Amino acid sequence: MKLLVCVDGSEQSGKALDKALDIAGGCSVDEVALINVYEEKYDLAEKTTDRLPFTHEDVRAFEKIGEQEKEDRKALLNEAATPFKQKNIKTEILAECGHPAETISRVADEGNYDMIIMGRRGMGDLQKLFLGSVSNAVLQEADCSVLVVK
Repeated sequence: MKLLVCVDGSEQSGKALDKALDIAGGCSVDEVALINVYEEKYDLAEKTTDRLPFTHEDVRAFEKIGEQEKEDRKALLNEAATPFKQKNIKTEILAECGHPAETISRVADEGNYDMIIMGRRGMGDLQKLFLGSVSNAVLQEADCSVLVVK
């Protein structure tokens, strides 16, 4: 069995990690992949500062922030992987850029994962109506089983 566990550093994500650890410890799990999906905030690669209201220093600052966020994601995923590695469970770390629900579903499909484990976002019903929910979208899009942990 292959598990794909969504990690974002939230309390709900921590609960999903705990549940994945319980499942991996009690079942025949071949691999656990931990995924963090982010959306690109600063797409300055194809733009010149002549057309933007930013200076060259601003662009360098954005790049530095992006690099720090990348390091933070890597640290978050490595920390999340520690308990799995301590139990000698094969663990893969994935940091993917894209729309969260689409990316999680695509990675699960391409990697032939048996189950996606993720936390439930703590939004009220009215907010869900207007904002949507990554967990709900994954439930609709994924071709494998999805466990949403409360």
